[in-house]
Amino acid sequence: MVKIPGGEIELRDDRTKSKWKAKISPFLLAPHPVTNDLYFATTNKTPVSIDGDQSPVVNISWNDAISFCNLLSQKAGLKACYSVGMDGESILCDWEADGYRLPSEAEWQYACKAGTTGYRYGEIDRIAWYNENSGGKIHEVGRKEPNAWGLYDMLGNVWEWCFDLYDEKVYGSYRIFRGGSWAEEARGCGASCRRRSHPTFCIDDLGFRIARSKN
Repeated sequence: MVKIPGGEIELRDDRTKSKWKAKISPFLLAPHPVTNDLYFATTNKTPVSIDGDQSPVVNISWNDAISFCNLLSQKAGLKACYSVGMDGESILCDWEADGYRLPSEAEWQYACKAGTTGYRYGEIDRIAWYNENSGGKIHEVGRKEPNAWGLYDMLGNVWEWCFDLYDEKVYGSYRIFRGGSWAEEARGCGASCRRRSHPTFCIDDLGFRIARSKN
């Protein structure tokens, strides 16, 4: 896990033409997305399809990612971050727990930019697998250049789930994912590009990366 320093980040939503700032407390973030190897070693589930042990796990819903984080926390002897709300449906996050969790959207963007100010933290072909250089397939993690904080594949290769709801009043339970993928056009592989879908949604270019609160 990489230590991410505290700071502040500005986010924006092009759909609503709004901007807002978020303060970031120091936290830990995995240097690359969760791999097939880690996912299936933790869950003991048989993969539907596998593109190599060190490729990012895909076809994982937001709900699957939440379950994985709690299971990994349990196996590591840490306090699980997630619990089910009083309504029996909503997922609550204990941000003070020492277990594994998804990054917030603000944490993800802050870590992706790693102190840079542009749309990307480097030249796209050097840092990301996307539709013009991926050969139409996923790739092993860590094969492109990392950002300044030592994080690989923050852009391209696979989209990554974040914890946040997108816009509950308009989209209900839809959750955010970030970063672009091997199948995405260059314009979709940027630090501020936002996408969303239902927490049961899964597809072959969507995975996740784990974080921990720094206690």
